[in-house]
Amino acid sequence: MTTARGASPRFDSSLSSSLDRLSLAVALRDEWLGHAFSTLPADRPAAEAAVTGLYRLAGAPPPRFVWIPSPAAAPPALQAGQPAFARPRLRAAEAPARRDGWPVPSRLASLQSALRTRLDRRIRRPAHLWRGQRPPWYHAAHTMAAEEGLHEGYALRDILWTAVHDPLAATLLDGPRPAIRTALLPSDGTEPLGLTFHGQHDAHWIGHYDILARTGLAGYPAADARQLALWAGLARSAGWWWPGDGVCVVAERPAEVHTEPLPGARHGERRLHHPDRPAVRWSDGAEVHALHGTAVPRWAVTDPTVARIHREPNVEVRRCAIERIGWDTYIEEAGLHLLAKAPDPGNAGSHLHLYHVPRRVWGTPGRVLLVVNGSVEPDGRRRRYGLSVPADIDDPVAAAGWSYGLSGPQYARLARRT
Repeated sequence: MTTARGASPRFDSSLSSSLDRLSLAVALRDEWLGHAFSTLPADRPAAEAAVTGLYRLAGAPPPRFVWIPSPAAAPPALQAGQPAFARPRLRAAEAPARRDGWPVPSRLASLQSALRTRLDRRIRRPAHLWRGQRPPWYHAAHTMAAEEGLHEGYALRDILWTAVHDPLAATLLDGPRPAIRTALLPSDGTEPLGLTFHGQHDAHWIGHYDILARTGLAGYPAADARQLALWAGLARSAGWWWPGDGVCVVAERPAEVHTEPLPGARHGERRLHHPDRPAVRWSDGAEVHALHGTAVPRWAVTDPTVARIHREPNVEVRRCAIERIGWDTYIEEAGLHLLAKAPDPGNAGSHLHLYHVPRRVWGTPGRVLLVVNGSVEPDGRRRRYGLSVPADIDDPVAAAGWSYGLSGPQYARLARRT
């Protein structure tokens, strides 16, 4: 592996051992995660050059660029340019026979999809992925350092899948993309005017193909390599963007991002988190709050109360808000009644607490089982969390078993749960 000052690592054909390639791949993975969470101002010339190149490949002239401070500013910007961003919904019989008759967003989406399909054909994926199976080594490889996997005899390609591909996907697909969309954009699951591309947060798929090529483990046709470089240029230089006919709206990167490692992470996986302030903030004041990877409304971080918790329909938000005020405080203020407690057979040294939930809390009587997480958090603690269980269960061990699809006696025989 060689590195020039100011340059990213690149593959040196003289360093061809599996360990050399793995070390380079891990360095490139971390580089791509750095781009995904970058808070530097957008490199506007680089982003505009990449978009212009993609428009050219889609058979469209260069667009006029509209820069916005955050994704929250996208809806009004798209509304202002509605004719350019409208996505007509055509029946199959009405669709243009040629792609050059499609709107630019559809052409770019087709361009990206076709590229990924072609690149996939150049990659020898681990066989289990084609069958949708997880062999015994798969879970073991996620719990050890990448170098350990090689020493254990796992194939380099399999190790790269667990040490590079999966961490990028787990960090980005389950992290900033859904959190930002939930907090800042319409939440009905539709694209009201434009098609969203995710810029730096598309690093999960771009980085995957890029790393395989730069470690010498995949080769792409020249035209595909050039197109991948355009998508990579965008991911390295800007935030989310919305293409239209003749105009392209591009968002700046955030000014502030806070993350923490995923519990038990061995391959760089991270999640959004800040206990006291926005996890993501842009220069125009747009913000996303997140607690241990769960996107939450601002009140859940700044002013959680039992009343607000009981009005919240989202069970994950309720859980995060309860953890903010503490389970002991919540149990007392909500008036939960302890039915029974018992040692947790699946988590040595911990106890299970089963509570009755009054009708006035949830609208119907219920049960909450308070358990201690089997995994250690980044700060070394084990979180307590509550599980809703059927109202006719009175035994905490049986309640814990029910949550795993087991009977109480079956759960009691567990050596360890996670």
